[in-house]
Amino acid sequence: MTRQNLHQPFEIEIKELSQFPAYKRRNNFFELIYVVQGTGLQFVNEHKFSYKKGNLFLLTPVDNYSFDIVNPTLFFFLRFNENYIADNSIEYILQNASHRPGCILKNHLDKPLIASLVQHIITEHTNQQIYFNRISEQLISTIITIVARNIALKLPKNIKENTGEPVLEILHYIQQHIYEPNMLKSERISKHVNMSPNYFGRYFKKQTGETLQDYIIHYKMRLIESRLLNSDKRISEIAYELNFTDESHLNRTFKKFKGMSPSEFRKQLA
Repeated sequence: MTRQNLHQPFEIEIKELSQFPAYKRRNNFFELIYVVQGTGLQFVNEHKFSYKKGNLFLLTPVDNYSFDIVNPTLFFFLRFNENYIADNSIEYILQNASHRPGCILKNHLDKPLIASLVQHIITEHTNQQIYFNRISEQLISTIITIVARNIALKLPKNIKENTGEPVLEILHYIQQHIYEPNMLKSERISKHVNMSPNYFGRYFKKQTGETLQDYIIHYKMRLIESRLLNSDKRISEIAYELNFTDESHLNRTFKKFKGMSPSEFRKQLA
């Protein structure tokens, strides 16, 4: 298996292919792949998906992937590393990526918007007029924000693409304050979104299919998984970062949800 590295915050590549390199790859960065034109099959982690024009895929460092091209395909590759992620507060994308094949765009209104943004980036890089890099960065940030919205729409099982703003604002608030337990109390969140505390719990459960506390702990589990897979942090450091009492507390909680200890999880997927 080939592993590619990225030595800058982000990288753009536009490439037309009639055959994708036969080897499977795993990268040390995150990658958005947009299909400008063409058809074929995408393979990710033993799953496959028929792709076509307008599809957008998100690949993480733990994904193995390849493409089987049926009709010549123009790919737009956007690669970004952890530094770019930190700068743009998009950790939520990475913790919640499904690691399954398929178009990341679940909101049908976002599809023409992404197509337009990608075309503008291609134009900027083709013409390379003054400030094209700065303009491209702004367009990239917009694409990443749209991807984050689509992941937010996808994961909680009851959320649909026509879900209203309040629950999306709540999820965003939780993501922002996941390291601050005092900020995650229902009273604080309900006040932030101007809801009564009594109504807030029922609303959240109806919109997401989970209680607030269940959602928070499941989100923490995804963060722990990412730390175990994408960093060299010790388990005690992860426990401190996510406000567990100690390493033993994290171990017990993780094993309850994942059926194995954090160290076993890290070793299994190393």
